[in-house]
Amino acid sequence: MGHLGLDRVRQEIGAVALAAGREEASITLIAVSKTFAATEIVPVIAAGQRDFGENRVQEAKAKWPELRRQWPDLRLHLIGPLQTNKTAEAVALFDAIHSIDRPKLASLVAREMKAQNRQLSLFIQVNIGREAQKAGVDPDEADAFIAECREHHGLAIAGLMCIPPAEAEALPFFQELARIAGRNNLPGLSMGMSGDFPAAITAGATHVRVGSAIFGARPAP
Repeated sequence: MGHLGLDRVRQEIGAVALAAGREEASITLIAVSKTFAATEIVPVIAAGQRDFGENRVQEAKAKWPELRRQWPDLRLHLIGPLQTNKTAEAVALFDAIHSIDRPKLASLVAREMKAQNRQLSLFIQVNIGREAQKAGVDPDEADAFIAECREHHGLAIAGLMCIPPAEAEALPFFQELARIAGRNNLPGLSMGMSGDFPAAITAGATHVRVGSAIFGARPAP
């Protein structure tokens, strides 16, 4: 059973990957389901999509346990900022966290994974545009923070995540993230959303986070 939005996005990922000389299978599509109800998510699951992204722990908690009972092979990614008081819930619910951005959070995630005996895929969020209003570690401090996560907190870091400035051309920011990842031997690059995922794939993205191009326009808050 197909799904129009999902099919279109997959076709575009395939075409961009081919043009970039990359294997389509090396790119994980994360369908960003934040603000969408379970009834809107089910057709996307039925069409074969298995990786989903949510921004908030509380919202994910309300929707996903029941969906995961029906489809145990779903993988859930936390792509929004994580408050430290929600760490235990996040580690219990998600398979990947893309927003590790400060020492206290790294320490708590490490502690919770041990306590719950769970291994999550962890991405460090880099504030690639150095924007005051955005979360993420400064690019100049990324190397030191990656080392701290590995050596001090004992975390296996899967890769880096970024959200480039909205008004700027995204490609140079994606390329900078790829350089930081490369020099730190990090294979994962979580970058690219509905408006810019082709540029992200060209720059080496391994995970693209696409919402509105799959689900349609978000409901007004």
